[in-house]
Amino acid sequence: MESDWSKDRPPFFSPEPGPSDTNCGHWFCRQCISSYWDQSGSSGDLSCPQCGKRFRTRAGVKTVSQSSSVQRLNISDVGLQQVLDEHRISLRRRFERVTEGSDETGSGPLFNRIYTELYITEGQSEEVNTQHEVRQLETASKMKTLHDAPIKIHDIFKASPDQQRHIRVVLTNGVAGVGKTFSVQKFSLDWAEGLENQDVAVLLVLSFRELNLIQDEQYSLLTLLHVFHPTLQKVTAEQLAVCKLLFIFDGLDESRLPLDFDNSELVSDVTQKSSVDVLLTNLIQGNLLPSALVWITSRPAAANQIPPTCVDRETEVSRYFL
Repeated sequence: MESDWSKDRPPFFSPEPGPSDTNCGHWFCRQCISSYWDQSGSSGDLSCPQCGKRFRTRAGVKTVSQSSSVQRLNISDVGLQQVLDEHRISLRRRFERVTEGSDETGSGPLFNRIYTELYITEGQSEEVNTQHEVRQLETASKMKTLHDAPIKIHDIFKASPDQQRHIRVVLTNGVAGVGKTFSVQKFSLDWAEGLENQDVAVLLVLSFRELNLIQDEQYSLLTLLHVFHPTLQKVTAEQLAVCKLLFIFDGLDESRLPLDFDNSELVSDVTQKSSVDVLLTNLIQGNLLPSALVWITSRPAAANQIPPTCVDRETEVSRYFL
């Protein structure tokens, strides 16, 4: 159910850098709160996402310079944009080099020097669904005629002009070694370098291999993000709620999590503790952070763990490119 304060019009922001302030005294990252209001996009008075106090657009929201904000904000608020910037830097360092087969982190070749554009298409052929993965490699050249035009990696959440729909959950299939993880690395690096998908305030990358290690433990989604992305330790639940988030879960075929979409406990609060599999099912179903985007990669044989009703777009990646 949509709340009243989710229907507000985006405020006017000056070009001046810095966080945004409401007349109730709460502060938010300008990019996050602007993105949040942009998504709602309807008319009416504005209100604070944290306390609900209503205010008029120009009088209620101000932008301030970095120098004055340092004096007026507490450490956690004034540092929010800095935290998000540090998160970008962390992801850039993580993905700018290829570490497979390298003994030391950061010692591999630069990713963009060796990356080759992958051929990504929407949908999945019956041939891919029914054949063994070894045979799929042999028949990959036949798949081109079964798909529509290829999709650029940075456009997987963008609907084509003839598709009037919102794409929130994307499932990408591909055989072993075809480059699914490389596509995640390319997407993440381009975002971290400010090249693509800059409407996303926070990109969060998690592998199922890592999540397997904590499958028997209880976490809230907020704590889970703090654990796997330490640069976001200072981000609060209130701040997270107004940021446009994109979660990437790589390697569903490696998952040992019992994803039960029919009998899962309902979780709708990022501070509510539960098992990792329950958090994931609620995130994918849209019960938890319903405005967050979700991208899942998998081998075809494991993709059926995600119900088709939860997926807005299914794509397939192969070695064949234009």
